[in-house]
Amino acid sequence: MGDKLTTAVAAGIAPAGERIGAALVFGSAFFWSFGGAIARFFHLNDGWTVVFWRSFFGALFLLGFMLVRDGPRGATQLFKGMGLAGVAVGVCFATASTSFILALAYTTVANVVLIQASVPLIAALMAWLFFRERIAAHTWLAIAAVLGGVAIMVSASLGGSISMIGDALAILIAFAFATATIITRRFAHVRMTPAAFLGAVIAGGTAASQASGLAVTASELGILIVFGALNFGLGLALFVTGARLIPSALAALLGTAETVLGPLWVAVIHGEVPGARTVVGGVIVLTALLGYLGLELWRQRRA
Repeated sequence: MGDKLTTAVAAGIAPAGERIGAALVFGSAFFWSFGGAIARFFHLNDGWTVVFWRSFFGALFLLGFMLVRDGPRGATQLFKGMGLAGVAVGVCFATASTSFILALAYTTVANVVLIQASVPLIAALMAWLFFRERIAAHTWLAIAAVLGGVAIMVSASLGGSISMIGDALAILIAFAFATATIITRRFAHVRMTPAAFLGAVIAGGTAASQASGLAVTASELGILIVFGALNFGLGLALFVTGARLIPSALAALLGTAETVLGPLWVAVIHGEVPGARTVVGGVIVLTALLGYLGLELWRQRRA
C-alpha cells in the first residue's frame, strides 16, 4: 500500500513540476526576446557603455536572486562550489552578452537571433569533435541544414547590405553559448547561477575599461535598468530555475520562442523588417531546429 501511494504521489508531482519548468523556460525566452527591441532605443556612440550598464544591473539582479533564494550562506556555498567549470561558463556568458550588444550596431536583430538559434546543433557538433559523442543521422542532417541557412543569412553581408562584423559577432555568440552548454552538461552537478553573475561582472569590467564614457541620461538609465535586470537578469534566473525540471530538448524547443518573437518585436516597434535572405535562411534554420528538437523530445520521453 505504501509503495502504491508513493508511486501515485510521484506520478502526480512529476507532471506538475514539468509544467512549472516549461512555464519558467518559456518565460525566460519571452523576456529575452525583447533584447533587440530594447537595444534599438539607445543612440549612444559607444556600445560599451550599454554593455557596462546592462551587465551592472544584471549582476545586481542575479546576486539579489541568489540571496533571496539560497540565503547569504547558501549563495556563498554556490560560489565556492562552481569551480573552474563555473568560471569557464562565466567567461562564455560574458563573451555572448557583450557580443550581442556590439553585434546589433552592425547587423539586424533577426540575423543575430536566428544565428543564435543554432546553438543546440553547434553544441552537438562540438561535442562530437572534442569528446567523440555519437551524432545520429537526423542530427547531421539538421546541422547541415542550419549551416546552409546561416550561410544564406551571412551572404547578405557579402553584398554590402549589412556588415560582416555583425554576423561574425552573432556566430561568436552561438559558439560561446554552445561551449557553455557542453561544459554545463559535463558538470551537471554544478549550479550555474553564480557563473551567470560572474559573466555579468566580467562583461561589465571589460566594458568599463573600453568605454569612452559611462554617462547616460535619466531616461536612458531607466531603460538600462529594465534591459539589465529584467531582460538579462530575470530571463536568466527563470531559465536556470526551469531548465532543471524539464527534458533538455523541451527546454531548447521552448527557447525558440525568443527566435520567433525577437524579430517580431523589432519589426512592430521599430519597423526593422528583415531582408529576403534573412527570411529564407531563418526559415531553414527554424525548420531544421524544430524538426530536430521535436524528434529529440520524442526520443527522451520514450526513454
